[in-house]
Amino acid sequence: MRAYVMMETKPGTSEDVVRRIKERVKEVVQADSIYGRFDAIIIIEAPDLDSIKEILYKLVERDPDVVHTETFLALSE
Repeated sequence: MRAYVMMETKPGTSEDVVRRIKERVKEVVQADSIYGRFDAIIIIEAPDLDSIKEILYKLVERDPDVVHTETFLALSE
């Protein structure tokens, strides 16, 4: 299962957030700082929805510089 996670971060912290998430989460396929409505995007591949939820709640959203996330689940791979 693949999830696209759009993140808003505290001002000036998106590159640090992306670096930390890449280091901590082995299921991250890609993570980038971006310009636009969101500050960063990460792509996670995990075996099931429960794994994705655990990654999001225990690792991504607990980062002190993450303000808000929106997750989009792929319907097919």
